[in-house]
Parts: sequence; C-alpha cells; structure tokens
Amino acid sequence: MKGSKLYVGNLTYSVNGGQLEELFSSHGEVKQVNVIEGKGFGFVEMSNPSEAEKAKEALDGYELDGRTLKVDEARPPRSGGMRGGGGGGGGRREYRRY
Repeated sequence: MKGSKLYVGNLTYSVNGGQLEELFSSHGEVKQVNVIEGKGFGFVEMSNPSEAEKAKEALDGYELDGRTLKVDEARPPRSGGMRGGGGGGGGRREYRRY
C-alpha cells in the first residue's frame, strides 16, 4: 500500500467519525476521520501505510451496524479533467443548407 488514507464504504448514514475512529484505532494510530454525511462513505487516515494496510486487511468485510464495510486504499482526488469547459468550440454552430 502506497498511502495511509483509506476509503470506507457501505456505511449506514448514522455512523459518525467517532465510531470509525474507535474501530480503526484498534489497528493503529488514526490521524484523521472524515465521514461524508448522507453518502454512506468516508475516509480514515492512519499514521503510516503499514498501519493502513493492517486496518484494511482486518476491516474489509467487517460488519458494522448490519452493513458489510468495504475498505480500500483511497484514490487521490481527480484533477480538473473535463471540469470547467473541457475544450472544444464553444460558440453556436450554424449549418448551411445546400
């Protein structure tokens, strides 16, 4: 595992950061927890990649509040990509009849 940040999916909407911190802290030092409200997922940052790997192995498939957790290495945020225009002509196109 390259990074120390984990994606945690399939959460019930009632799960909070404190619950995730408590769960993950038994597998290493938790640096930060961010639960995305109303989306059913969040992120947990461990102190180093080896602790993140250990937590991932232990908690992927773990049942919390009746839901089976999906734990994986978090992907870096997407760069701008197509956001903000994405290139191309821009103006109105007119077609001629022949």
